[in-house]
Amino acid sequence: MTMTKHKLFFAWQFEEEEQWLEEMAQQGLALDGVGFCTYRFRKSAPGEYRTRLELLAHSPGHPESQDYIRFVEDTGAELVGSWFRWVYFRKKRDDGDFQLYSDLPARLRQLDRILSLLAVIGGINLLCALADLLQGLLPGLLNLAVAGLALWGGGRLWRRRGQLRRDQELYE
Repeated sequence: MTMTKHKLFFAWQFEEEEQWLEEMAQQGLALDGVGFCTYRFRKSAPGEYRTRLELLAHSPGHPESQDYIRFVEDTGAELVGSWFRWVYFRKKRDDGDFQLYSDLPARLRQLDRILSLLAVIGGINLLCALADLLQGLLPGLLNLAVAGLALWGGGRLWRRRGQLRRDQELYE
């Protein structure tokens, strides 16, 4: 039996998204496919899988990404699906701990990739908003809202990144 759920997470909410996927797994719903705001689940034993997600540096079809995906799969995880540059893995819970960010530098690289994505999205939307607003076009307000949202989310991640950097300095 499969079930589809629709839920919106922003790029800076990747930890909340991962937590929600873990809660679904605890209810016996294993992630089986992903799309834009779309999650497909199949029935499984409650808590059978752990689910992790990551924003890759390149598209999933890129050779470097393919190497990384194979590396993660060699640990016993399976690629459930991808959307844009986000990849979703699951691994049976009884196969041991499953973390994609095994150390602080890996965690910081993940935050840097997300911050770069938000900067591009925010920048493009800001430029479009300015062009539209100078011509008196109403869609400029939507672009301005998207740019503001990307900036706000990026600010949240920037603060989290700063805290991780301070933690890193303490341990060096």
